[in-house]
Amino acid sequence: MKKWRPFATMPEQYIGIQNIINKQLEVSQPVLAEDQIEHMNFTLIEALHANRKVYLTYYKQGHYITETGFIQFVDSLRALFVFIDDALGAKRKMKLSELIDVRFV
Repeated sequence: MKKWRPFATMPEQYIGIQNIINKQLEVSQPVLAEDQIEHMNFTLIEALHANRKVYLTYYKQGHYITETGFIQFVDSLRALFVFIDDALGAKRKMKLSELIDVRFV
């Protein structure tokens, strides 16, 4: 990495190269089948009512992110759900369309 360091002397060039690398690492959002969506819905409802910890995989800005935590609320009319992150304890609202996979821990 040291031999490439002289090319990063201009901040604009370094930012541009970093943007190109980040775009190459991006993946497209998968298209889920109806049975996968139905299975995720059942898992979300069961995790909500039984207060069970889940692995949650979702798509955000070209990347797949997996976290563990608890489902607090599911709003099917607005297609949102509230997720409490196990590591930070922070509440986050997410769209159901961003959800890729839900599994019990």
